Amino acid sequence: MVTYVLVHGAWHGAWCWRAVAPALRGASHDVHAPSLTGLGDRRHLSRPDVDLETHILDVVNLMEMEDLEDVVLVGHSYGGMVVTGAADRVPGRIRSLVYLDAFVPEDGRAALDYVVPERAAAMAEEGRRTGFVSPPPMSLWGLERPEHLRFVGPREVKQPFASLAEPIALVNQPALERLPRTFIHCSSPATGTFDQFAVRYRRAPGWRFHELRSGHDAMILAPDQVSAILLHEGSDGPRHG
Repeated sequence: MVTYVLVHGAWHGAWCWRAVAPALRGASHDVHAPSLTGLGDRRHLSRPDVDLETHILDVVNLMEMEDLEDVVLVGHSYGGMVVTGAADRVPGRIRSLVYLDAFVPEDGRAALDYVVPERAAAMAEEGRRTGFVSPPPMSLWGLERPEHLRFVGPREVKQPFASLAEPIALVNQPALERLPRTFIHCSSPATGTFDQFAVRYRRAPGWRFHELRSGHDAMILAPDQVSAILLHEGSDGPRHG
């Protein structure tokens, strides 16, 4: 049995893993899919001072309170910031890191630093003015089918700006960099933000790389493929790169 912790991205919540978590549990694995503070079913806790540190602690505290060990820690999109910070805090609990079309941050950089410049500028303007950032059009995630729009639209909520603007502070980088890591690039259509990480990690030593011909919200658009990759990543198969 493998333990998976699935961390959603900005504006989303645990609900986005609805088609993936049962597939992993159906293969007899332990699956945790928390909603980060202020998002999803915890949207009632949203406030402007919810930052990246808050979300990192959400995941660290889950693993500590539930005594989770040997965890395959999966981050989608902004969730890459969160899982990087959590793994840096408790690397001994982590089996491997999986970045599903996600930020792979360097020390001292924020999510906003990696976003396409014109998009980042608009997000920063709204965030500084209101404390929150509205969800982009769902077409950016590759969502076009009516059933997907009906599912996602009512569940997305505004993201606290502080979580996107706070730089990550890594304190245990050598241990973090020894962990097995995987990048999954969602390339059809690509958002423009995560291509930089695909280029960097496609052939990087110590990394596995997968490309999905899917939009950014692959856990909704291609849940069977995402589940299959995660099951593979939970195995002890050989790594390349």
